[in-house]
Amino acid sequence: MAATDLGERVAVRAATRRRTFWTIPRRDALVGYLMISPQLVGSALFVLLPLGLVFYYSLQEWNVLAGTFEFVGGENYAKLLADPNMGQVLTSTVFFSAGLVVLNLTLALTLAILLDQRLRGTTFFRTLFFSPVLVSLVAWTIVWQFLLQQDGGVNGVLGLAGVEGPNWLRGETSALLSVIVVQVVKNVGLNMVLFLAALQGVPRQLYEAAQLDGAGPWTRFLRITVPQISPTILLTSIITVVGSLQVFAQIAVLTQGGPGMSTTVLVYYLYQQAFQFRHLGYGATLSVLLFLIVAALTLLQWQLRRKWVFHES
Repeated sequence: MAATDLGERVAVRAATRRRTFWTIPRRDALVGYLMISPQLVGSALFVLLPLGLVFYYSLQEWNVLAGTFEFVGGENYAKLLADPNMGQVLTSTVFFSAGLVVLNLTLALTLAILLDQRLRGTTFFRTLFFSPVLVSLVAWTIVWQFLLQQDGGVNGVLGLAGVEGPNWLRGETSALLSVIVVQVVKNVGLNMVLFLAALQGVPRQLYEAAQLDGAGPWTRFLRITVPQISPTILLTSIITVVGSLQVFAQIAVLTQGGPGMSTTVLVYYLYQQAFQFRHLGYGATLSVLLFLIVAALTLLQWQLRRKWVFHES
């Protein structure tokens, strides 16, 4: 009988400990971790692991043709600092990214404001401006390659107005501008839709009250529209900046980095070093540099949000 009582007390204590450990917060936390575990596993396998491997490869000299894989330490980083082409590459990258970001965001916001009006035909134009986003990137770029040639469609239209256009892809300035415009026209519809959704969420009574107080269109835009849609501006700016630093297919198809190195941005220079010249270790080093630039710009924008994004403090 005493043994039975002892066994019952032990079982009760064990059950109590289990109830004490598996509290409601712990059960909720377990369910939460199980829900996000596929994303965590995917991020670890396809983001963190590749980043670690890229850094590891940047410390090696990997010759695929010779089949050698040799640890060289910081030699690739010393080569990066001494690379005579790096100044031109970074200059092209800065001009390309700055031009693309400014033109894309400005045009997207302008189109969104125009298409936010309750006018006939706005649905058609929304579809028209968004449709390039759905087109295959390579197909879109090949079409523009023909349009921008000396005897292409762009110069044909200019010729109707009596203007003789250049070979857009053979001039240093015009080539860079052409790639920017092709990329902007391709993706401006995405940011336009995001801005349009944000504009439709702005309370109309704010505009009515400001108009009654005598505020003009420009004042209403600066004092009401921009603060109200500032979270969307932050989102689109981060997406566009990161995307501008990863543009590759357009440059590979349109200019191959030329003429000279006028359109050789960092990601295309990375491709050249790693896959054309077979300097895989140095290509990995350039990948590390690209990652640091993207991370720094994203962190900078995220920190500056407190100064201009509405509701942030």
